[in-house]
Amino acid sequence: MEIWIGSLLDGAAQATGAVAIIDVFRAFTTAAVVLANGASQITMVGTVEEALALRESGLADICMGEVGGRAPAGFDFGNSPFEVSNVDFGGKSIVQRTSAGTQGIVAARHAERLYATSLVTASATARALLSSGSGRISLVAMGNNAMVRTDEDELCALHLRNLLEGRRGDAHAVRQVILAGGDALRFHDPSRPHLDRRDLDIALDVDRYDFAIRTVLEGGRPVARAEIMKL
Repeated sequence: MEIWIGSLLDGAAQATGAVAIIDVFRAFTTAAVVLANGASQITMVGTVEEALALRESGLADICMGEVGGRAPAGFDFGNSPFEVSNVDFGGKSIVQRTSAGTQGIVAARHAERLYATSLVTASATARALLSSGSGRISLVAMGNNAMVRTDEDELCALHLRNLLEGRRGDAHAVRQVILAGGDALRFHDPSRPHLDRRDLDIALDVDRYDFAIRTVLEGGRPVARAEIMKL
């Protein structure tokens, strides 16, 4: 089994085999919370216009995501896992647009099997990737706006590699290194009120959920659902 680690949009476009697109702050942490709270599926798109059109057509119930970190006009929710943590999404169909994570999902055209990944689903995603039987696993850290590499996504990729290679990993060490970095400091910046510091607590709650987020093309669009991976 070959494990390849890439970054940003170029990495997503190059990824092959079983692919994990990683966005810890905050797209795929938020996606995991929504699925855990009962959403039936999440359609991941590249543009605000596509998201709004899907809701308008009745193919989705709720628009969720961000541009520049903030919820676009007309969206029901932003990109905050804390914001959605107490919302009952029972049976709802979500459409999500973000500046990094969903762009990577859309760009990963060569994936044989595709997962939207963050630390809250790390171990379950590692089990899912291994169960794929693929000879190649690609881990892609999407970074900030899919343009700048970030500690949390790169470290999530390294943590996944440890798990895939049979090592236990060190979730505490991963959290501590991320918290010591500049990317985590954004959540304590009063000039960025859209970055709730409580998002940080959820995003760094490693293995909060026992499911992976499997994404499959349906009608030409990537649709994500929870995939339970038993120990």
